[in-house]
Amino acid sequence: MRERSEKGGRFRRRSRELSPEERAYEEARRLAERKLKFVGHLVPYLFVCTFLLFVTRSGFVATIVGLVWGLGLASHFFQAFIAPELRRKWIQREVEGRVQSTVSRERRALQGEQRRSLEELSASIAHEIRNPITAAKSLLQQMGEDPSSPENVEYAQVALEELDRVERSISHLLRYAREEDMDVQPIRLSEVLESAVESCRERIAKSGVVVRPELDTEGEMEGDAEKLRRVLVNLIGNALDAFDESRTPDPRLELALGENLAGTEVWLRVKDNGPGVDGETQAKMFQPFYTSKSNGTGLGLAISKKLVDAHGGSIEVHSTSGKGSEFVLTFPKRARVPELSR
Repeated sequence: MRERSEKGGRFRRRSRELSPEERAYEEARRLAERKLKFVGHLVPYLFVCTFLLFVTRSGFVATIVGLVWGLGLASHFFQAFIAPELRRKWIQREVEGRVQSTVSRERRALQGEQRRSLEELSASIAHEIRNPITAAKSLLQQMGEDPSSPENVEYAQVALEELDRVERSISHLLRYAREEDMDVQPIRLSEVLESAVESCRERIAKSGVVVRPELDTEGEMEGDAEKLRRVLVNLIGNALDAFDESRTPDPRLELALGENLAGTEVWLRVKDNGPGVDGETQAKMFQPFYTSKSNGTGLGLAISKKLVDAHGGSIEVHSTSGKGSEFVLTFPKRARVPELSR
């Protein structure tokens, strides 16, 4: 099949993968052409040698011409039959060596990166669990030293809060580590967003937050409504926490929903006018156990990103210290998860 090229109106052949039969035919055709070229040099060589020996009867001249032409004939034979096979073997050997070297280097780099990530995660887990347990243990020891102390009730309450923090961290860690089944169905992201806002309605009213929805579409797509609701609840909850901790005056939460121009993706924006975060925090906020909150587990955004990735989507953050934060989620309308998860 031919198609017109952009330059000069010429036609060019569209490339496509050859079948095994077509590849075999092409190899046979090239070999036949090499044989014909060699025979084309061999026949004149034999004719000239015969002419010199039997017609001119000049043995010396025939020997010189035969040697010179013989060298040329041997060169053509090498180029036609030996060189292609040698070239193929040398290229294959070089490619295999380079690929093996590159793969080994990349594998070592990947293994090193995975090892560092595992070490960082292990250290974060140990830190997140050890600190509250150490605090609770210290409080219990103080209670044991003076069982009748009036401060024991307060100590016990603080110890319970620290142990609750451990339980919450472990629960979030298990959720983060577990591969959850996806219940993919046709959904409206606008309804998922409305459900998430309703779940946080009491906190929104208590904090005096003004919610401004800007929904340009219903956000029809394929996805797991409950898991996406968890993502939105976490993002809205983080904004409310930021408002409370910074005591933001006139807190506002903007929720926008739209589609790309091609109509193949749905995007959702959660924007607040809170304290914002710096560049270093933005770079780390999706890492497990990284948190800027005083009582956070550091797994909320990590879990959210994992759920967004499971939908074949993406999550981005744009923020400046003192000027609020904006999270943008983008999802394909057609699910990119395995069919077995439906």
